[in-house]
Amino acid sequence: MTESDSLRLLMRTAEGDAQAFRQLYDHTSGKLFAVSLGMMKRRDLAEDAVQDAFVRIWHNAGEYRAEKGVVLTWMISIVRYRCLDLLRSAKARREHLTDGDLDLADEPEDHATPEGALHAGRDRVRIDECLDELEDQQRHAIQLAYFRGMTHQEVCGQLDLPLGSVKSWIRRGLQQLKRCLE
Repeated sequence: MTESDSLRLLMRTAEGDAQAFRQLYDHTSGKLFAVSLGMMKRRDLAEDAVQDAFVRIWHNAGEYRAEKGVVLTWMISIVRYRCLDLLRSAKARREHLTDGDLDLADEPEDHATPEGALHAGRDRVRIDECLDELEDQQRHAIQLAYFRGMTHQEVCGQLDLPLGSVKSWIRRGLQQLKRCLE
């Protein structure tokens, strides 16, 4: 799907067109789920984050501004922020649990169907192939920010680099990823 196709579907979604939203979902959900799963490490939590993100996309489609980035990048940022919210709330809950409860909370649940695992695996392979095409600094910064859930400031601390450089690497890397994934 081209950027103009994504933009057209998003604008129709902003007008309340459920069919356009369904097409946008069909074309982007695998990519967004791969990002979410990379951050959440649990399929059920990743699915929750993507579902919440698509609800926000439906309600906020009219707020998208093309001058701030491409549609897929905007959608990925919504998923990423939802994942960060879920991770932060899970961390807060864990801090209030007793040690006995903590053991139960950390056990992963895997509700993956073979078909779902296949699609997620294909999307992950495609994303990995595109990530391999990035410069090392871009790839590392994106992995820290999007797959480990670090803020830009945390990425700066991890890489010992200025904020402007990290933001530029991430922005250019995401643009290159978008072109590769289209």
